[in-house]
Amino acid sequence: MGKQQTEMLKGVLEGIVLAIIAAEPAYGYQITARLRERGFDELAEGTVYALLVRVEQRGLVDVEKRPSEKGPPRKVYTLNPQGREHLEEFWRTWGFLAERLNELHEGDGNA
Repeated sequence: MGKQQTEMLKGVLEGIVLAIIAAEPAYGYQITARLRERGFDELAEGTVYALLVRVEQRGLVDVEKRPSEKGPPRKVYTLNPQGREHLEEFWRTWGFLAERLNELHEGDGNA
């Protein structure tokens, strides 16, 4: 992953992770695996776990510890109502930015 792509991803990774959790509750490794399935191959697990700590502290997810067949219980993350509102705002902002960027890319000088 190039430096520019890494920097851009930092700005949107929280929204991407919340969207993954919104689709289905998951624990950290599952979230990382789903990101990799979507082409984010070079994303470090530590980056995802640090982000999960932040969204938990900000009250955007509910966490439930569930038994694991291997090792300690897993923290399963579920998007709560505050997290859904935050995700909706993310998608609105993303739509606005994507439109402006597309206008610039297509050469529309009014963007």
